[in-house]
Amino acid sequence: MYTPIDYSNNLQEKYAQLATQLDALLSGEPNVYANLSNASALLNQFFDRINWVGFYLMDDDELVLGPFQGLPACIRIPLGRGVCGTVAKTKEGLVVPDVNAFPGHIACDAASRSEVVVPLIKDGEVFGVLDIDSPELNRFTEDDLAGLTQVAEALMKHI
Repeated sequence: MYTPIDYSNNLQEKYAQLATQLDALLSGEPNVYANLSNASALLNQFFDRINWVGFYLMDDDELVLGPFQGLPACIRIPLGRGVCGTVAKTKEGLVVPDVNAFPGHIACDAASRSEVVVPLIKDGEVFGVLDIDSPELNRFTEDDLAGLTQVAEALMKHI
């Protein structure tokens, strides 16, 4: 059962608490889509000043839209295209302070101004990506990327 918690004021501690909360929420549930759905809902509650949070999952050589919170989104993203496709190809997370300055950015929501994307790795391979968008420039930091990488690792124990 989900119970809202009062997160610490320290960003590192907040992400550690989020990872622990996610682990408890998903514990014992084997269904991938149920776990990704609850993860996107939890992340949507955790963050302020965002307009989209969700997952794209690998399907052959492209990413396909998975569970998310926000406006309808692009359904398929080729590997290597846009922020999500780049992260899936390189297996390296990215913070994009201004999406309009990112070469080849794919605009699914015209209101999005910044983005953070984290690869989801299972058995050394890319399973998908976690994508979070904000209508604010410079919304995300390298500390957010590090914290979300920790959250992604907690999530992948249940996938």
